[in-house]
Amino acid sequence: MNQYESFNGFFSLCKNIEDIFEREWRGAEEWEKQNRLEREKRAIMGYEEEMNFYKDKIDRILKNTPAMGDVLCPPWYKSLSEGIFAELYGLAGLSPWVYDETEEYKNSSSAKLIGDRLYCLIDGKARLQPQRIYRQRREQLKRALLLATPKERIEKGFHEVYLRNGIRITIYSGDKTKPGQDVMVFRKYVLKELTFEKLAEMQTIPPDSVELFKTMVKLGFNVLFSGQVRAGKTAFMQSWQRYEDVTLEGMAIATDPETPWHVLMPEAPIMQIIADGKELEIVSKSLLRGDNDYVLLEEMRDADAFRLAIDITSAGTMRSKATIHAGNSEDIPYKMAAAVTAKYGGDFKSIIAQIFRNFNYVFEFYQVPENRAKKRLKSISEYRYDAGKDMVSIHCICKFDEEEKKWRWKHDIGKDKREMGKMQPEEFKNMDNMLKLLAKRNPIMENTVIYPRYYIKSGDERNGS
Repeated sequence: MNQYESFNGFFSLCKNIEDIFEREWRGAEEWEKQNRLEREKRAIMGYEEEMNFYKDKIDRILKNTPAMGDVLCPPWYKSLSEGIFAELYGLAGLSPWVYDETEEYKNSSSAKLIGDRLYCLIDGKARLQPQRIYRQRREQLKRALLLATPKERIEKGFHEVYLRNGIRITIYSGDKTKPGQDVMVFRKYVLKELTFEKLAEMQTIPPDSVELFKTMVKLGFNVLFSGQVRAGKTAFMQSWQRYEDVTLEGMAIATDPETPWHVLMPEAPIMQIIADGKELEIVSKSLLRGDNDYVLLEEMRDADAFRLAIDITSAGTMRSKATIHAGNSEDIPYKMAAAVTAKYGGDFKSIIAQIFRNFNYVFEFYQVPENRAKKRLKSISEYRYDAGKDMVSIHCICKFDEEEKKWRWKHDIGKDKREMGKMQPEEFKNMDNMLKLLAKRNPIMENTVIYPRYYIKSGDERNGS
């Protein structure tokens, strides 16, 4: 027995109430219809005033027709009126996940609608949910979501949409998918408290690293956060940025409006620029002339973003932070330089040297294999460039020991970082002492230095990785 048979009365009730609203629509003036379309759009995007308008209206209909209230409601909805609203104007069976209506959904960071089947990431596993969302309802849902992005054409097979609460929805349909197997991917941030203390409590970062990281923020290093999708790098960058001096002027450059910096740091003067591909290439010159103390680059993924990051940091800008999809600290410079030279030309090794000179530390994150809902700091590496010897090197100062299940440390700080520290001697002394103490407690026993082979000259005897 499918859900329509199990809850036939509920879906019949939804149709009856939909008919009532439809009769109102047919009798409305043209201006009223326009107002209603706008209200429906805002309701599905999660605006509380519009959502409550429809829920209250449904409640009144149920109270005025007592027989309607004796219907069995599907268990994934909190109440009959909530369920009817979700089916008619909301997100159908996805609503309980979107609005955190159970503890499991509250802690679930992603959901996927594949055909009529809904899967939610629960305890690190993709679990099939009982609710089904059939083709007609999925088409209605897609059309309603695209009302919020008028530039998008419904026949296009790929869309990205954001709900009011920041949930990102990626839609694949039409020729992009197999018949009847259209896809909607929903992602939300479950970390509400963006602090190092909270990340330490969740065992994402070492519990004894909290003060060290706060000090590193104050010292103003240029930092890269790397890892796979859903590895926790964006959440860590947001947490890192939250400790930044709010009197400094920043600029956030992103390919989509994923991070609402005006909400996370309303007191900080952060300009938010949305640009990608050609748009980013066009505005890059003006961005370089921007009067900013630091730059935030979210989800660097192509030559335009890589070149902008290199150019901005080459101009001496400090305190910059960026996220990037990359395997490890050794891969990043090669990936960036290869993309930039392929599109814009230039000397490969010169660009590699710039990256090592401009960026100070790389924090690599990953999903814990046995529970993909958990994120973990895998390593921290320092980039160094020795101009006199024309040599680049990577120095691991922190690494998670998979066997011992603990983080190990190396007290190793480059000369250029020590030069930076002279600007804030007290803070640098604190960092130096804390790193020394961490390394004494849990030292890294193996070699911690990599000389990337893509930079080593032929015949060089340095021990590369």
